[in-house]
Parts: sequence; C-alpha cells; structure tokens
Amino acid sequence: MKVLSIQSAVAYGHVGNSAAVFPLQRIGVEVLPVYTVNFSNHTGYGAWRGPMIAADDVRDVILGIEERGAFPQIDVVLTGYQGGAGIAEVIVDAVRRVKEANPAAVYSCDPVMGNAKSGCFVAPEIPELLRERVVPVADIITPNQFELGYLTRTEPADLESTLASVDLARAMGPSTVLVTSVERPDREPGTVEMLAVDDAGAWIVRTPQLPIKANGSGDVTAGLFTAHYQATKDAALALERTASSIFDLIELTLDSGERELKIVEAQEFYAHPRLQFTATRVR
Repeated sequence: MKVLSIQSAVAYGHVGNSAAVFPLQRIGVEVLPVYTVNFSNHTGYGAWRGPMIAADDVRDVILGIEERGAFPQIDVVLTGYQGGAGIAEVIVDAVRRVKEANPAAVYSCDPVMGNAKSGCFVAPEIPELLRERVVPVADIITPNQFELGYLTRTEPADLESTLASVDLARAMGPSTVLVTSVERPDREPGTVEMLAVDDAGAWIVRTPQLPIKANGSGDVTAGLFTAHYQATKDAALALERTASSIFDLIELTLDSGERELKIVEAQEFYAHPRLQFTATRVR
C-alpha cells in the first residue's frame, strides 16, 4: 500500500506526519509525506517556531511527486492539519489527479479543527472549507465528536444522535466515517469509545479513558484506521486493531511520565496489535 500523506510536521514531538508516518511504515505501508507546516513543535505549547508552508509550495511538491510517475501507484491520499486556507484547494486538486491516475485510490480526510475542550484551534476559514469543499470529495473521514458536530451542524451526544450525525456526514459524500472520540453521557464511567460506520453497518469499541492529553494520537488513529480498513475492507476489524494500538501507545506514554507520544517505543503495538478490545455492532 502506498499513501500520499499531506499533513503538518514538527521537529520536536509527534503530531501530523510526524505522528502518522512511522506507525504506517511499521505496518508495511509506503508513505510519501508532504508537509503543510514545518514547526518546531505543536501549537499546544503556546509557542512555536518555523514556517506555515504556502499553498503554492505544497502544490509544487505534489507536482514533483506526480512528475516522478508515482500517482498510478498511490492507493490512499491522507490529509490532516491543513495550515493555511489555500491548502484546501491544493488537496482537492491532488485528490482529483490521483484518482484520475488510479481510479481505485481513496481519499481519507481527518478534518482537523479542534475538540470539545479547546474549541477550534485552526485558522477561522478552515472549518468552513473542510465542510464545503474538502469533506464532500472524501471517501473516509475521521472526525472527533466535536468535529462531526461542526461538519453536520448538529450536537451529537448519545449514541443515537451520534449515529444520526454520522448519517448526515455520509450524505455529504464520504462512505466511511470513524468518530475517534465518542463521549456519550450514558457510557461506563472512565471509558471512551470510537465508532466506525460504513455501508455494511456500524460498530463501536470501548476502551479505558486514560488521564492524559495525547497530542497527535488522532493523527495516528486516522492513519492506522485508514490503512487497516483499506487492507481488510472490514470496519470492525480495522476498529479493533486501531483501538488496541492507540490504547497501548497512550498507556505507554502515560507510564513514561512524558508529554510527547512514545511513537517509536510503541512500534510493536502497531505491528502486532493485541486485539484486547472487541467492536460491538450497533446497527
């Protein structure tokens, strides 16, 4: 499998491509990373250095990849944090050209905007561009519950309302939706869930909720789920593998006492998921 991954990059720590690339490589995926920003560290620190990469420069890098004849071999276009507002059109154009070269290719969009605790942390134009231009051309999207609500102009809370919001998101264009953090009020205390929905049904998996803010874990989740889903075409199995790997990654990070994800140290959890969590069919 070959993935064109258009995301942010940081030198210190792990978010965006700096989080997603190595886990994908560790499960045997060839990744072509294209950066939308090149920061010293993620913005959660409140201070960072380095450039936001201009849309024309991102387009130029993608053009160079196309000129090497790579597009017919690309199976997945994966995107995350977009940086500047102009990146949306670059992504839409890249997806179109990849699919022209390989009609079997899919586009997986992690519509990064923010979360329920922090609110939106992207440029003000980005959420609307995601909703109106980017998500409609995606095959797979991997929002958290907050982002799902913004995309669909709803307020998903319990399982029923979250499924209804997913249906609205699927009506926008994507056939497969992974909701990466479902925090319904009636869930078992101390747990968090992920929900995957495609044409075959809907499945939910529950894991313990660990007391850590794991920046970058959503980027790893989007990458691993996309790769497992493309390899198996089985949403439940992809969900189980992803939940297992992500839980072990976050637990290892928590045990280390450090803030940044232990991406490299957790590599065996990607290559050989323990499958300690079972996905339950909910529709």
